[in-house]
Amino acid sequence: MILYPAIDLKDGQAVRLLRGDMDKATVFNDDPAAQARAFVEAGCQWLHLVDLNGAFEGTPVNAGPVDAILAACDVPAQLGGGIRDMATIETWLTKGLARVILGTVAVENPGLVRDAARAFPGKIAVGIDARGGKVATRGWAEETDTDATDLAKSFEDDGVAAIIYTDINRDGAMQGPNIEATAALARAVSIPVIASGGVSSLEDLIALRDCGAGLNGAISGRALYDGAIDLAQALTALTA
Repeated sequence: MILYPAIDLKDGQAVRLLRGDMDKATVFNDDPAAQARAFVEAGCQWLHLVDLNGAFEGTPVNAGPVDAILAACDVPAQLGGGIRDMATIETWLTKGLARVILGTVAVENPGLVRDAARAFPGKIAVGIDARGGKVATRGWAEETDTDATDLAKSFEDDGVAAIIYTDINRDGAMQGPNIEATAALARAVSIPVIASGGVSSLEDLIALRDCGAGLNGAISGRALYDGAIDLAQALTALTA
């Protein structure tokens, strides 16, 4: 199982939010590229990037920091936040991103997801962010009646590279991931599923690895910044 260190970008800085609240942001590094290099030097194989401002505004905002991270690091990176048209998808992939994450448009314009997955095989992921099993969009600010599992199943045969499932109520709260819901989603689809939200200890990562659902990966942010998870130790445990 792959561990994806998260770098969430707000106003050019690496931050973490509490349950997706932009007013509850903690700045962990004002140089996101330096933070990315530190993760790579510790041995990570991937980076998970989120343009938080872009998620709310519907268009990329933190392009400068993302460009700097791509220039500084030689591991693949995936990015979500404000990517809502084919031109933006193509621009980011041309710049060197290994994968783009489509969240809001997966609900509002699923045809774009399918077109992009066909145009860029292996490079399109769907981000499903949910509260109580229902999908939230536009930087988690808007609730929908869409069931998270139903949304994932709707892309089953479209060539989507991964589903990134976030339990919003766990995100940044250091209370552990929603293993039951994440495992249930992973069992419901053949698309690889990456767990996100609440991963706060090595025990959480091992529990996700061993839940029996064949999860492809897990994303962790605050726990890595706070030192609750030692990245090198976690990478060793997950590859043993």
